[in-house]
Amino acid sequence: MAQVFMRFPGGKLKALTFSYDDGVEQDKKLLSIFRKYHLKATFNLNSEQYAPEGTVYPEGQIHRRMTEKEVSELYVGDDIEVAVHGATHPWLDHMPVNMCTRDLLADRENLEKQFGTLVRGMAYPYGTYNDDVVASMRSVGIVYSRTVHSSYDFNMPSDWMRLPATCHHNDPKLMELAKRFVEEPTWGRPAMFYLWGHSYEFEANDNWNVIEEFAEYMANREDIWYATNIEIYDYQDAFKKLLFSVDGRIVKNPTAMELWFFLNGKEYSIKPGEVLTVENE
Repeated sequence: MAQVFMRFPGGKLKALTFSYDDGVEQDKKLLSIFRKYHLKATFNLNSEQYAPEGTVYPEGQIHRRMTEKEVSELYVGDDIEVAVHGATHPWLDHMPVNMCTRDLLADRENLEKQFGTLVRGMAYPYGTYNDDVVASMRSVGIVYSRTVHSSYDFNMPSDWMRLPATCHHNDPKLMELAKRFVEEPTWGRPAMFYLWGHSYEFEANDNWNVIEEFAEYMANREDIWYATNIEIYDYQDAFKKLLFSVDGRIVKNPTAMELWFFLNGKEYSIKPGEVLTVENE
C-alpha cells in the first residue's frame, strides 16, 4: 500500500511560524529580531484600536498601541502576514452573531484597504470563541484562527479554525520543545512549530533574551521552511487537492502551486497542472 507524506516547499520536512497580537510598539523590536535571523511571522491587528496620531504614553505603560501610520509602515514585506484580531478586540463569544460578523468583516476590510492585500487569517481576541464565532469567520472569508491553547506537539493542524499553537513564548518548556523539534525524527510526517505571544510581554518581563535565543537556535536550518501562517495553510490546503490513482502510481496536481511529497521511499515534486507517473514499491 502506498504511503504518502506531505513535504514543504523544496522538500523540507519541517515548518516554523509565529503569531503576535495587538500591533504594539514592541513589535518593532520583535520584527528586527525576526529579520536578523530571516524568519517570517504573522501579526494580528485591531484596525479600529490604533493610537491617535501624536499619542504620548505615560511613563511605565507597557501595552502601547501604534498609530495607523506606524502600523502601515512597519508591517510591510514578504516576510510578514497581516491578519484579523477583531476590529475592536472584542469578546466575540459574548456578541450577537450579527455584531460579531460585522466586527470581523470590518477588520478584514480595513486591513485589506490599509495594506492592499488579501487578509484571510485571524487570532481570537482574548482567545475566546464558540461555534457561532467560527461560523461568522467562515462567512467573511477567514480560513484559520489561532487559539491560546498549547498542543506541545508539532502535528499539522486538523482544524485550522480552532488552531492551537505549539506553545506560548513564556512557556518554560520552550527550548526543550525547540530541541525536540530540531533533533528528534518525525518518522516521515511533516512537522510544524507554532509560537505565539504579545511582544509587550518581553518588555514587561524583561526577557527579550527568550525570543533572541529561540530565533538564533531555530534559524538557518536546511530542513525547516520559515513561513507565515497563511503560507502554511495555503500549502497544506493545496496538497490536499492532489489527485492520486488507486494504486498511487498516477498523481495530478490541479492547483497553482508546485508541491512536494514523499511516496514509498522517494521524494517527488509536481508542478501546477502536471501529471506524474511514479515508481511503484
